[in-house]
Amino acid sequence: MGRLISFKSLLVLLALVTALLLILWGQEFRVFERAWFNVRQPAEAPASTLWLDDYRVTREARVIEGLDDDVSALAYDPVRKSLFTVTNQNSRLVELSLDGKVLREIGLVGFGDPEAVEYVAPGVFVIADERPQRLVEVRIDDATTQVDAADGQQLSLGLEMEAKNKGFEGLAYDLAGQRLFIAKERDPLRIYEVHGFPHLDSQSPSAIRIVDDRERDAGLFVRDLSSLQYDARTGHLLALSDDSRLLVEMDAKGEPVSSLSLLGGQQGLEKSVPQAEGIAMDEQGVIYMISEPNLFYTFEKKAG
Repeated sequence: MGRLISFKSLLVLLALVTALLLILWGQEFRVFERAWFNVRQPAEAPASTLWLDDYRVTREARVIEGLDDDVSALAYDPVRKSLFTVTNQNSRLVELSLDGKVLREIGLVGFGDPEAVEYVAPGVFVIADERPQRLVEVRIDDATTQVDAADGQQLSLGLEMEAKNKGFEGLAYDLAGQRLFIAKERDPLRIYEVHGFPHLDSQSPSAIRIVDDRERDAGLFVRDLSSLQYDARTGHLLALSDDSRLLVEMDAKGEPVSSLSLLGGQQGLEKSVPQAEGIAMDEQGVIYMISEPNLFYTFEKKAG
């Protein structure tokens, strides 16, 4: 009888440990929040949303020829009709065509670990140095072959820097509102909103203001952030997560409203996107994406 009780006790203990491990796993990967979001999804697209659920891959895992280093981040230039990315090994700003071909490379001097780039005005970009949490304004034209961090405006932010190598990973810019969104990768995951940088109007006073929304960030059911994109048409923000293999659309209140899965078999993908690092979007709503070390993707909304 004693042996039977011990065996039953062992089974109960094993079941409790298994349940605890499942709960911990679910919390770590935000499984429960994501499942609840999926349950609440409407059958049809709400008005004034991008509705990422309807997007399908149209160019998958195209190798960016001529780039062997890891690419990080992506920005769309509406004037040049091209894309820009940065490499953090042998630091460079790289211009790409809309089908993922290298157009030119611009050397970066004085940058430690460039992880993000964003278009803010014709010929003006902001580059984020990850670990020092430094934002640098850079200016380029058709003849630019090299830019020096010392030549542009800089803003250093010491925000929740306890976790090493978990700094700024993504940037997005609201042209109308002149707001720069900054993604902190994780530990903790944050999206900061910076007003007043870069200072583009020399005739007006400059005042830096930083806003965050921890309730919104806590409700974002992803493990990390690797890139951001602001959509001026809807006022929505797109958040890319490499660890969660997911792109999430958030409305103006910060509520998730749709998502695009980066897993093989979803959204028309044959294989999972291995390490999504950057997204950008053009005026037609085409989504461009890069994955380390040098893979290029496009996603478009299906007709109808």
